[in-house]
Amino acid sequence: MEQTQEKKKDKGGRPPKAVRKEIRTGVRFTKAEYFIVKEKAIKAGLRYTGYIRQMALFGGVIARLNDEERAYIKQLIGMANNINQVSKQAHKEGMLNAMLLFESYRSQIDNLLNWLRRDK
Repeated sequence: MEQTQEKKKDKGGRPPKAVRKEIRTGVRFTKAEYFIVKEKAIKAGLRYTGYIRQMALFGGVIARLNDEERAYIKQLIGMANNINQVSKQAHKEGMLNAMLLFESYRSQIDNLLNWLRRDK
């Protein structure tokens, strides 16, 4: 006799999460408090619930970059790339002093980019 093996049918859909948020809790606000918290969440670029969770767990929320800060970062990245190309050219031509100068500028720009990244 042949043995039949039962195959589990794949249900499809989203796979289960590794860590589930199982516990729910409620927070009561006045209308004024609710709108203040909601406005702060919008400024931080988060949803209302995510903002409250971050504030409860870590005591602070780091806001996302605004358009002006993003524009500065793009300019700084372009400057860093240009200085890097100039330093490579100066190195090929044997201009060691120029290369050292441009490397110091590049490191200063990298430090500024790291500060703006907010990975402190």
